[in-house]
Amino acid sequence: MSWTKALPVADLGPNARQVVNLEGQKILLLNHEGSIHAVANSCPHMKLPMKKGKIVEGAIVCPFHRSAFDLCSGAVQNWTPFPPGIGKVMGMIKAEIPLPVFATKVENGEVWVDITAAA
Repeated sequence: MSWTKALPVADLGPNARQVVNLEGQKILLLNHEGSIHAVANSCPHMKLPMKKGKIVEGAIVCPFHRSAFDLCSGAVQNWTPFPPGIGKVMGMIKAEIPLPVFATKVENGEVWVDITAAA
């Protein structure tokens, strides 16, 4: 594992999110229901930013085409359902790809991310 210090845990209050650049990767940190999650800040469908994605039933939903990914594993729960009709066609152009997720830990008041182990 290659742990990299991301930010002070105090900078990521309840329900907060922040994009950090760790060794050339843009990673979205989320404090959701008391757990710190780290995911790639680009949707694997069209590489659009995930920062404004909604959290729904344990999944982060892309704000553009509404692809949904499990917040813990990155597994695809729904692939490009939006816009209606066109979204399904767009989804067929590119195969389902999971959202990279990264292990996190909090030590000495700092959030650390294992940037080498995307799930």
